[in-house]
Amino acid sequence: MSYLLNFLLVVANVLGAGMILPQVLRLHRLRSTEGVSPVGIGVGVAMNLWWIVYGTQAGAFGIVPVSAAGVALYSTIAWQYLRLDGVGSLSPMALGFAGIGIVPLIPYLFVGIETAGLTIGLLYGVQFSPAAIAAIRTVNPVGVSAATWTMAWIEAAIWAVYGSRVADLPLILGGAGGTFMASVILVRLVATQPRRPRTQRLALR
Repeated sequence: MSYLLNFLLVVANVLGAGMILPQVLRLHRLRSTEGVSPVGIGVGVAMNLWWIVYGTQAGAFGIVPVSAAGVALYSTIAWQYLRLDGVGSLSPMALGFAGIGIVPLIPYLFVGIETAGLTIGLLYGVQFSPAAIAAIRTVNPVGVSAATWTMAWIEAAIWAVYGSRVADLPLILGGAGGTFMASVILVRLVATQPRRPRTQRLALR
């Protein structure tokens, strides 16, 4: 079983590090932020920083590399967004960063890393909620990468399974919440895909 757990750990880190890259490339290629949430970007930076804190202090070192990569890639998206939408988007990014970042800080300072870890796990699904809300509210969320959210779904599911095998409740909660929110975004992207005219579909058969 240890071999399987190590394999899941490697896959989760690869997916976690790589999942944000398609979004970076999509923003660069399309130069459109439609459906991309600046609040969600700030939340992404804050949450990945907190996972680094949890991983190093609670001995869950397997999540540290992917979280470090997440900080770097979310910071890249923030820079892209600022270039495309201007400095006005810095305010919602800062709001997302501070708003979510302060929540685990209180239990961390007054209770300890275990309670802070549970808070971080519960907030992992919340991390994706600004992205989900932006995708739902946007008529045509062309700026959102389906590849990113497919990998996010798989990564979150793996962390839920891994957490259950090593009895790590924050990882279980985070994985379950992340899987649910990624599902919401993927369903929205499928629902907004342009449909081919029936004559075109018949011609392709």
